Amino acid sequence: MQTDIMERPAATRVEELVPSRYALKIGEIDVLVISDGVLPLPTETMSTNVDRETRTAWFTDQFLGPDAFDWALNVLVVRSGDRTILVDAGLGGQFPGFPRAGQFPKRLEAAGIELSAITDVVLTHMHMDHIGGLLVDEVKDGLRPDVRVHAAAAEVEFWKAPDFSRTVMPSPIPEVLQATARQFVAEYGDKLRIFETEHEVAPGVMVQRTGGHTPGHSVVRLASGNDRLVFAGDALFPVGFEHPDWQNGFEHDPEEAVQVRVRLMREAAATGELVVATHLPFPSVGRIGTDGDAFRWIAGFWDY
Repeated sequence: MQTDIMERPAATRVEELVPSRYALKIGEIDVLVISDGVLPLPTETMSTNVDRETRTAWFTDQFLGPDAFDWALNVLVVRSGDRTILVDAGLGGQFPGFPRAGQFPKRLEAAGIELSAITDVVLTHMHMDHIGGLLVDEVKDGLRPDVRVHAAAAEVEFWKAPDFSRTVMPSPIPEVLQATARQFVAEYGDKLRIFETEHEVAPGVMVQRTGGHTPGHSVVRLASGNDRLVFAGDALFPVGFEHPDWQNGFEHDPEEAVQVRVRLMREAAATGELVVATHLPFPSVGRIGTDGDAFRWIAGFWDY
């Protein structure tokens, strides 16, 4: 990102003790990864099809859990040509019990990016930790009236009458997910720009539906010059590299989600493209290598 949209005078900058944004360039495309914070989740949600002992062993080996862990939340701001694109919007601050999430609005401000500068929003899917930030009053009031919100048609259709029969989510999460999605459509329905399979939002910025995690779950692919990056949304989780077949309790089609996850990782390993995902530890910029039938995450070196 250019410094004029990354920085503000020191007197107005929101100060934090740890970095919460990371800038990189994909050819001529500017990218900013912004942390929306973290939220606690039970480890069981990351491995609903394995026994407790196996799950506990893995999380203990990672110095996590064994019963709960912090889940990272990352969003993107992308600038290509005359478009400034927000990819997902985090959780928002309206949900009790998640005091360390919903940080995206203040961290966008700290980066010197005005909400009114955002021309487009791309949703990987409509779970509350991806759309909740758009329901915060200061965000709704700050966005420009002609902002365009891009989502897969299958995703919008699904939330009219969602089927949670194959998910394993703690109560009352399903009810909150549905209520949040309905509120979002009620407030942003006139701004929605629906696509079927893929759509070019701006030069070199392509959103593609994958399905799996939700029927309309999508990834965002950036390409400029020889550089490539894929924002994988919720297709990838930390446990998924060593155990791509471990199912996530939030996946609406667990078997399809495994297929999507493996396909994306194989593609990324073959191309060497950069990968960012919502729930990998911030800034979640890295590459994927193969390890027999499994995969390994290779975190990128910070460039600063």
